[in-house]
Amino acid sequence: MPELPEVQNTVNGLNSTVRGRTIVDVFTTYESSAFKGKNEIKNPEYFKEFRKKIKSKKIIDVERRGKNILMHLSGGQTILTHMKMTGHYVYDRVVPHIRLDFELDKGVHLYLSDMRKFAKVTLIPTDELDKSEHLKTLGPEPLEDDFALEDFKSRLKKRSRGKIKQVLMDPKVIAGIGNIYSDEILWRACVHPLSIVGKIPKKNLEEMYKAMKEVLKKGILLGGDSMSDYRAPSGLPGKFQTKHQVYQRKKEDCKRKDCNGKVERIVVGGRGAHFCPECQKK
Repeated sequence: MPELPEVQNTVNGLNSTVRGRTIVDVFTTYESSAFKGKNEIKNPEYFKEFRKKIKSKKIIDVERRGKNILMHLSGGQTILTHMKMTGHYVYDRVVPHIRLDFELDKGVHLYLSDMRKFAKVTLIPTDELDKSEHLKTLGPEPLEDDFALEDFKSRLKKRSRGKIKQVLMDPKVIAGIGNIYSDEILWRACVHPLSIVGKIPKKNLEEMYKAMKEVLKKGILLGGDSMSDYRAPSGLPGKFQTKHQVYQRKKEDCKRKDCNGKVERIVVGGRGAHFCPECQKK
């Protein structure tokens, strides 16, 4: 699933390509009886209204909140997209698994490719975004300048009895961190993924905070992680997967200097967690 760096790179790419353009029309192959009555474009009745409301509207700006893409339109509406497992936007380039097609002015297109059809797309009045069901429970943004170390500690303490891997990935605690980056953050901070939050030493919490900022910024700088389906709107893959220290490196040597451990994988809360048992002791 695209995490904060992948979503931010998508937002950056959309701002450089579709910001200022007008939506001429929109088409979809999403359709599911399971979404009847729901405010998502997979509901055919909802899509009719969605199409009517966004036609002829200009894309004013694109932002990110957590793992959500917010495409602000003229007229006070915002298209919210959560790319889920396999979704990614592609600018004016036909690729496999296109589920949504925005026809823009000057004959260009913005496509949403989504192999597994899990992505969520809906329309929300811009002035109601913060209180919408999609965003109202999200925790703070980890890369905001005003998200300080004490704020980080305070957020974690809300789940003091939780396992740190799960707590880091909880969007209600901190927005945008998922499986890949939580593994990398914990490795840098020498914290075992099963560590109970309330028992993690102060020094390690400080290292986690520092690692969180560094790892997420590095992910953005490298264009995100394309070990799976993610691609930037340009169609190019990211390169963060070339810098993994533990994620998907089961049985390989730990990359920490002077560590003789080998990466292991366990399941925490239904998700895989990669770590070095030698330098990330529980």
